[in-house]
Amino acid sequence: MGPAPRREQRGIPRAMKSGRIEARLTPEQKRRIAYAARLKGTSASSFIVISADEAAMRAIREHEAWTLTGKDSEAFVNAVLNPPTPSARMRAAAQRYNTRRRA
Repeated sequence: MGPAPRREQRGIPRAMKSGRIEARLTPEQKRRIAYAARLKGTSASSFIVISADEAAMRAIREHEAWTLTGKDSEAFVNAVLNPPTPSARMRAAAQRYNTRRRA
């Protein structure tokens, strides 16, 4: 009986996977990852890739989303609804921008 067929990670065909990352693990990390992968019914490599991808997407979402406190939220809404009058420097910058944009 031959080896079991390898599963695809998240439906991505193997031919499309060309990137490679290496990592050094402690023996305890390696044992823990191998155990978790067996619990999930996947290889350690697939488990690492899927877990790292999920962590990457979570980090990106957290970085790109703003969470404002009550005071910050109030200041933001107030600035949007009641913007300050532009200073002379701001009006000059806007005029330079519009001139360059038309050129």
